[in-house]
Amino acid sequence: MKLWKTASRFLPLSFLTLFLTGCLGEENLTALDPKGPQAQWIYDNMILSIIVMALVSIVVFAIFFIILAKYRRKPGDDEIPKQVHGNTALEITWTVIPIILLVILAVPTITGTFMFADTEPDPEVGDDTVYIKVTGHQFWWQFDYENEGFTAGQDVYIPVGEKVIFELHAQDVLHSFWVPALGGKIDTVPGITNHMWLEADEPGVFKGKCAELCGPSHALMDFKLIALERDEYDAWVEGMSAEVEEPTETLANQGRQVFEENSCIGCHAVGGTGTAAGPSFTNFGEREVIAGYLENNDENLEAWIRDPQSLKQGNVMPAYPDMSEEDMEALIAYLRSLKVME
Repeated sequence: MKLWKTASRFLPLSFLTLFLTGCLGEENLTALDPKGPQAQWIYDNMILSIIVMALVSIVVFAIFFIILAKYRRKPGDDEIPKQVHGNTALEITWTVIPIILLVILAVPTITGTFMFADTEPDPEVGDDTVYIKVTGHQFWWQFDYENEGFTAGQDVYIPVGEKVIFELHAQDVLHSFWVPALGGKIDTVPGITNHMWLEADEPGVFKGKCAELCGPSHALMDFKLIALERDEYDAWVEGMSAEVEEPTETLANQGRQVFEENSCIGCHAVGGTGTAAGPSFTNFGEREVIAGYLENNDENLEAWIRDPQSLKQGNVMPAYPDMSEEDMEALIAYLRSLKVME
């Protein structure tokens, strides 16, 4: 009775914890709704492990309660129960059963390990295989499409139903590249090149995270993986590869001058012009978020430009607190005009 009273005190906390886990399901940020072959393998083997553990638990607890009820000591029991120490049949049974269970778990684990490590291109796709060089920075992601000759920042695009090869690097400290809905995570390590592949079964926007503590804004080092049908993906690649035309609107054209005069182009490339010290802005107007997590609206964009440290501690973007309202309005109009797809 005392044990039950103690356990009952923790039941409300247990149910609350279980309830709150449902609040963690951000946009496609879950491994429990797989959208690719890697994620499906992880999910299937997780279910298999749970089934094996559940069966073991059920059998162990069933035997425990049967013994507890049937062989409990009763008044008048003075004889010592029959001893089974050294029983060969029992020894073999509880040795063989765990081995069988380990084999059940080991076989798919080994085959999956080889599947994940196979970063050779899909023969059916051949020369059209997409290769993306990923570089982790504090606290953003750079995606170089080296075969296509352009760089994207924060949002990475891939074609649906194709094996995409990722080459992983880190610019400063240890990061970890993870898209839960599509596969496992791989560390990006300074001075070391790692490889992985991902494939999306259907079009969609899948949220990615840095899964390795990398500094004060580690929790805000998010990105999006956007899977498109092949024809849409090709159109996006064409748009990213094309030379960016000057804005047709007067305000946006003034903003382009503000962008260049304030040396923004020294860190943020636009259509191949500028450097990749910061995220590429070629398709900035199409992004859903700013700085990896802020809703992409004018208010947040202005706040970010004026004081980025207050929104993402430890980032290296300079602040522009004294920019005039006119220049700020024009700059925002220019950034909004940067799109490669309608």
